[in-house]
Amino acid sequence: MLSKKDLVSMSVEELAPLIEKREVSSVELTEAVLEHAEKLNGEINAYVSFRRKKALEEAEKADAEIATGNYRGMYHGIPMAIKDNIYVKNEVTTMSSKIHRDFVSDYDATAVKKMREAGIVLIGKLNMHEYAWGITNNSPHFGPVKNPWNLKKAPGGSSGGSGAAVVADMTVATLGTDTAGSIRIPSSACGIVGLKPTHGLVSKYGVYPLSWTLDHIGPMTKTVKDAAGLLEVLAGFDKNDPTSVDVPVEKYTEQVKGDVKGLVIGIEEDFFFNRVDATVEKLVRNTIQQLADLGAKVEPVKIPALKYAEYAELVTSLSEASTIHHRHLIARPDDFGHDIRMLFELGELFTAVEYLQAQQLRRQLKQDFEKAFAQIDVLIAPTLPIVMPDIGDNLVDLNGEQVDLVEHTIRLTGPANLTGLPALSVPCGFKGDMPVGLQIIGPAFKEGTLLNVGFAIEQTNPLKGRKPEILVSN
Repeated sequence: MLSKKDLVSMSVEELAPLIEKREVSSVELTEAVLEHAEKLNGEINAYVSFRRKKALEEAEKADAEIATGNYRGMYHGIPMAIKDNIYVKNEVTTMSSKIHRDFVSDYDATAVKKMREAGIVLIGKLNMHEYAWGITNNSPHFGPVKNPWNLKKAPGGSSGGSGAAVVADMTVATLGTDTAGSIRIPSSACGIVGLKPTHGLVSKYGVYPLSWTLDHIGPMTKTVKDAAGLLEVLAGFDKNDPTSVDVPVEKYTEQVKGDVKGLVIGIEEDFFFNRVDATVEKLVRNTIQQLADLGAKVEPVKIPALKYAEYAELVTSLSEASTIHHRHLIARPDDFGHDIRMLFELGELFTAVEYLQAQQLRRQLKQDFEKAFAQIDVLIAPTLPIVMPDIGDNLVDLNGEQVDLVEHTIRLTGPANLTGLPALSVPCGFKGDMPVGLQIIGPAFKEGTLLNVGFAIEQTNPLKGRKPEILVSN
């Protein structure tokens, strides 16, 4: 008989066969996760709301379906919370803002609709940086999310509640959104798996936008196979999303084998290994060597347009975000948190010429990546060049120098948003008591390749079974 502590610590790939065989019920699992999450939330602040009554009803329904032989797949009966900018019909979605604190959608986001079709149990909504425009998750309206590895530290953002909830076993898996790294940043900072799929593979319909051309939605999970399974649930064409691309949904779980023999790994030194924390760099390079020892080849590549990536990302994201929030910026400026109000005001200063120049740079960057991927299978780089600082700090240590936190946190993740290419963050070790992530970028719609490489890394056990102290003491 599994204890509640055992149950909440398990991954989807471990739980799914138990639920399918009815050795564990969805109700039992949902109750255990809810109880654990409610207990820890006062300290971690990962949730903004719980759906206890509705969640248990959904779990009962899942159990009844499974009992009659109607098992829908890996995620059937799995309890999951989601980021609070993803709409759930007739329920509050706050965007962790004051302005939308009481906003109620009259429809489900496509991602939520697909979750329901897979039989997933929705247990609550997770805290985030206000309107997804920030990387600290230090919310003036809902309070800061704390990193479970060290409660003084920021969890990364904007999907910080998602990252913290997964690593603290407060949800079995979750969804995040990513405009400049908001899935991968907290995944790296919290020591979990985070996938930003190819732009257009997963529908954004029913997700409050930050930047129309940069936004993505994707899985944040305990394991690579969990991410592969959740991508199978989420992926697919949606006529309601004008950026959706009609491509076949692959069996990503079947591509996760860990065989990297003959795989060609690209290393771009000038951008991705420039100004990186010495410990982070060492961990990433050691992991690349481990892959080489397993039969992968390592090749240097040049992507010249990367030198313009930070500028193009900034102009694009700020201009589009300021357009989305323009009306409220005029009518209710004082209702925004100070940090994002300043950014939205800054975004109104760019000219049409500057925005269109940024799109030309973006096109060049896509072409340069395409050339690189003609020679290599994946590009490997650090997810973050730094380790997240204490909550409230705007500067962070980079090899003894104090540098701007926001600029350096999104520096290495932004290019995958500009190009729309898939990018996966997986843990690769620790700096002190804080986890470090490694980023794998691939050609468009090659998520299976990325997940397979991520699985090979996962098999080396980079976290050595370590868990946050808060889980050991609770």
